[in-house]
Amino acid sequence: MASTKSFAAAVKERRTYYALSSSSPIPDSRIAEIVKESILYVPSAFNSQTTRAVLLLNDEHRKMWDITVEVYKQQLPADKFEHANQRFQGFRKGKGTILFYEDTDTVREFQNKFKTYEDKFPGWSEQTNGMHQYTVWTALEAEGLGVNLQHYNPLIDVRLETEFKVPSTWNLKAQMVFGEPTSGPAVPDDKKVFNPVEERMKVYGAE
Repeated sequence: MASTKSFAAAVKERRTYYALSSSSPIPDSRIAEIVKESILYVPSAFNSQTTRAVLLLNDEHRKMWDITVEVYKQQLPADKFEHANQRFQGFRKGKGTILFYEDTDTVREFQNKFKTYEDKFPGWSEQTNGMHQYTVWTALEAEGLGVNLQHYNPLIDVRLETEFKVPSTWNLKAQMVFGEPTSGPAVPDDKKVFNPVEERMKVYGAE
């Protein structure tokens, strides 16, 4: 069953959760539906639809983090790897990971099609990817899951392309980890700091 939480409430309550379990309050099919709806309905400049996603659940999710461990073990000094591995093992305990990509072929296609805006499409591509990430993050948490966002690309890109048959034209942007929270958010509500909104927002013409 889809969440009945209002959009405004879901936005306000979205947080970063690092302590996650492999349990989920919703079935895998609902998680896939959330990602699918994001891919279908989140807007993009000129309806370019450049964002791609790979949903990894259960054993496939754990495989992805095992690959990340292997890659970083080869790249980091032993003392730094030990700290990084603690984080990797924490992510591995979750339910799943969503890999967010941008299709560079599609970006180039629209650059060639609309030459006036050729230099703008890479930035617009990043914007729509961020909107997809935020939409999925907020929707998953509205369903009772905890989420955090990671960026271990580009070191893991080639291995993930091989393992999960990802086209080489897809450019990895982020890894979204999720699972049932086992503790509160990384920053408790009473510790969350907001810079003055008056310094970040202007309103003109309101009646």
